[in-house]
Formats: sequence, structure tokens, C-alpha cells
Amino acid sequence: MVMQGFTVVNDRPVKVVVIGGGAAGFFGAINCAQNHAQTEVTILEAGRQPLAKVKISGGGRCNVTHACFDPEMLVTHYPRGGKALRGTFSRFQVQDTVNWFESRGVKLKTEEDGRMFPTTDDSESIIHCLMQQVRESGVRLRTGVSVVEVRCLSPSESENGGGFEIVLKSGETLSCDRLLLATGSNPLGYKIAQSLGHTIEQPVPSLFTFNVTDPRFQDLAGVAVKMARVQLRDAKLTQTGPLLITHWGLSGPAILKLSAWGARYLYNHQYRATLTIDWLPQYNPELLREQLQAVKSQLPRKAVVTSCPFPIPRRLWERLLEAAGLDSETRWAEISKKAINQVVEEITRGKYQITGKGVFKEEFVTCGGVSLKEVNFKTMESRCCPGLYFAGEVLDIDGVTGGFNFQSAWTTSWLAAQSLGS
Repeated sequence: MVMQGFTVVNDRPVKVVVIGGGAAGFFGAINCAQNHAQTEVTILEAGRQPLAKVKISGGGRCNVTHACFDPEMLVTHYPRGGKALRGTFSRFQVQDTVNWFESRGVKLKTEEDGRMFPTTDDSESIIHCLMQQVRESGVRLRTGVSVVEVRCLSPSESENGGGFEIVLKSGETLSCDRLLLATGSNPLGYKIAQSLGHTIEQPVPSLFTFNVTDPRFQDLAGVAVKMARVQLRDAKLTQTGPLLITHWGLSGPAILKLSAWGARYLYNHQYRATLTIDWLPQYNPELLREQLQAVKSQLPRKAVVTSCPFPIPRRLWERLLEAAGLDSETRWAEISKKAINQVVEEITRGKYQITGKGVFKEEFVTCGGVSLKEVNFKTMESRCCPGLYFAGEVLDIDGVTGGFNFQSAWTTSWLAAQSLGS
């Protein structure tokens, strides 16, 4: 029954437990408590420090969200889960996230690439806000608490007609009416979901750099290109964006986006694949040939290596020329039509062998999780186990780099919060 705007079960408040003290867990717990004043909400976090991933995200600045305010466009940044998120983003999207934090004293700013950070450039601003909201809304936070098992209670096993029993590593047991699983990519979350009847899409890494050992990259660590097109041709996947040559291979937004879209393909191929790079996607091959021919006519006595007609870093230009069979002494007058075609080929369709995956700093995202078909995206409630809800990365949802994974966490946990106490 409902009394004075809050929900009670058998004349007592609804007990809600949130497993996971990350962004989704906190946001779900806070909004549940604030929307259902008499609901008793408890967060269980295994670590001693909650919000650990929030702290390190965005290089310690916390990339809260991305300035993409159209739900139709927003969903295109999710390799998995975009279709399911379309309706949810119409109910809680980027502007709602901005308003939520700013109404609680945390102003956000937008950077040139669309990423949004607190104006303090400090993730502690977000952590402080969430911790303060937990205290003010009466949410109980328990850290250093490891869950080992969750059981769904039948009506005959519970005086409240159902709910859940949670067994802790310490041997303590807790009971609740509703349960929000917000465990991120922790295997525990998958184990609990599976034990309660859910299918788990195999979790594999997403958002990672590529290990590439190639003589063309020798001593080029730190060289960056503002716009390159990278392609996994066999997987029919292409991404465009800034690219960075590293000590171990390749990184930068173009690579990270390609790794996200190709996460399952690359996993299935043991992170070995052929990568094609177009270093100048703004030029078509014919235009490149014309410009090379023009330089040959205008600067016949100049060394090719010292007069690059394109916006390519000098050292990279030298390596591409070497790969095309031209040395540092070659002059423009000596270049044949065949050599020009070889240079164009190196610039637009050079092939590089991926031999493994690196990591993206300390931030990791997982492709895979609870099957989306088994979740009602209007409420985030399980279709298999009534009273069980999901939010964040425990679901088979992942976005590309740039704040999109946090946005799906804010949205799914906010939606769950609307129903958890009702």
C-alpha cells in the first residue's frame, strides 16, 4: 500500500539493497532514496574505497558524460546496447545528467572533443557530491563487505511474501525486498545474475590499444596524427579520429573506438589481425597523386624527404617513403610514376599486423554481461526474477571512450531508482 507519497510493504518501508559502490550503484541508491523517502536503501561495496573507478576516470578528472544531447545520435556511440538505450535516453539523457550534478553544486564544462568534466578538473568533485548525497538521503553505505551468494526467496520462505537473502563472506545474512545489481565488470555480478536465472554474454575486453611491432614505427613513439582512418577489413569495421604511435604500437581515439566495435572479433582472433591505415583520409588517392606530381614539377632538385606536401609529421613521412622504397637521397626528379603510386599506397592503404592488445591507462570497459533481452528497459527490472534490477556495466552495454559509459550508468541506474521503491 502507498501512504503519503512513500511505499510500504506490510506497513513497513521497502528494503532495497544495492550491490556495488560504483557510479551506477551510488546513483541508483541516491535517486531511489530521494524519490521514495521512506525506502530503506543500503549499498554493499566489497572494496574499502567506494567510487574507485570514478576517481581514476578521465586521468583523475572524471569524464562525467559527453555533450551529445540528441538520443538518436547518442545511441550511435554504443557498440553494444544502443538499441536498448534509445528509449531510456528519452527519459534521462545527457542534459538531465548535467542538471542533476549542477543542481547539487557541481558545474560541468565541455571540451573541444565533446567530453564533459567538472570545472574543477578533479574527480573528487564528483565523489564528494555523490558521498554527500548518500549522507543527506539517508542511504546506508557499507564498505569492505563481500557478497558470496544471493537467494531469491519464495513467498513461503519470507514473511514479506518474497524478496532476497544476501549471504556475506563474514557469514552475516541480509534480507531485502528489492535488489539492484550494479557490480560493473566484477565476475561476482555475473555469477549472481546467472544464479537468479539470467544468461551472461561472455565478457571480453573493450577499449584497448593495439600492440604493433613494425619497422615503420621504430623510434616514432609520441608521434601523433590529428585525423587518420583505421580499418579491420576482414571485420568490415572502420573508425576515424586522432591516432598516436606509442612504444608498443598504436593508441588514440581512432584505435580505442575501433577496439570497442571490434572487441568480440578481436577476442575471437586472439588479438591478431591486419590493420589498414589511411594517414590522410581527407585526401582521395587521385588528389594525392596530383599533388605529388605537382611537387615533382615544381621542386625537381629537392630531396623528397625534406619537402612533404601533406600535413603528416616529418618523421612519419620519412618512414612511409622508406616503406615505398625511397631513401633520404632521392630527389623529386628521380621519382617514377610507379614510385608515386607506391607512396600513395603507403599513405592510404598501409597494412600493419596487430599482435596483441594493450590497455587504456587504468580505465577498462567490458563487452558482454547480462543479456539485454532479459531486462525490461522501461524499469531496468529483470524479466526472469521479479524484484531484481540492473544498472551500469553489469549489463551487456558498452560505449566508446568519451564519457558514454558513465552516461549509460547514470541513465540505467536513474531508471532503476524510479521503480525500486514502488
